[in-house]
Amino acid sequence: MKILYFDDFKLGVLRGEDEVVDVSAEVQDIPHTGPHDLINGLIARFDDYRGRLETAVADGPGIPLNDVRIRPPLPRPGNIDCMAVNYMENGTRTEPAQINAFNKAGSTVIGEGDTMVLQDIPATIFEGEAELGLVIGKRAENVSQADAWDHIFGYFNFIDGSARDLPTPFNVFFEAKNRATFAPLGPWLVTADEFDDPQNLDVKLWVNGDLMQDFNTDDMAHKIPRLVEYLSSVHPLEVGDVIATGTNHRGLNPFQDGDKIELEIEGCGRLTINVRDDLKRTWARVTRLKHTESGAEGRFTPQLTGKYAPGS
Repeated sequence: MKILYFDDFKLGVLRGEDEVVDVSAEVQDIPHTGPHDLINGLIARFDDYRGRLETAVADGPGIPLNDVRIRPPLPRPGNIDCMAVNYMENGTRTEPAQINAFNKAGSTVIGEGDTMVLQDIPATIFEGEAELGLVIGKRAENVSQADAWDHIFGYFNFIDGSARDLPTPFNVFFEAKNRATFAPLGPWLVTADEFDDPQNLDVKLWVNGDLMQDFNTDDMAHKIPRLVEYLSSVHPLEVGDVIATGTNHRGLNPFQDGDKIELEIEGCGRLTINVRDDLKRTWARVTRLKHTESGAEGRFTPQLTGKYAPGS
């Protein structure tokens, strides 16, 4: 089942590929003060509501998907735990990096058709990492790998926005990752039963129609059950919490003003966002891999024009 929010955060279910059915009436008895409580409540009680939703989808009127505004399916997660350096980079890493993660604020979430805003800060480059996201379906604390799959409710597209090389001596990931609009996700939440193997999904990200990231989740260094085990050993994972499973860094490239970004993970639909930079800074359209292979200095494609550019 593909669950989404639309218009003024009405709860819907996707029917086919181009219709949404409003199922808000079926879930009004779930205690909630806003859409974040409602989706978490539905996830926690999904076995009780699934039949009602399926009946509503089968019998209810459909609304053309093109006629609605799609909203983030998880508007305000309590925790967004993001994995760091969790891919083998197509065999270019000889061994997995030590498992590691960082936290992203729930208030950074945006959804389909929304805009990632590049702030007036002295970042060397802005990037967005294509990642498979998953949402926790029941509380997980010190969960074993063997039991990890039972705690996952579903999956979705996730983009981890980053402002790189900020001149701060401490907590660089906090400042780099927690900017407003830096956690696009969606367009909908797909229940786990729709996936035969989440550890074998194609991930593709386009910038203005050009394919920039193209990899498979089978390249993860630490697989999904290990992520749940590790994170739940650090802190309890609650219903509605998000895990972003990491990316293959070779295709990362500079996000800049006017860009149209599209992320499609097999089975998760396509998430489309825009990028806005009021400073109109520019970078060459070069991936990290091509930058490195060219023999150029530094980790990142250098900024060409605009405020904070070298020599400006």
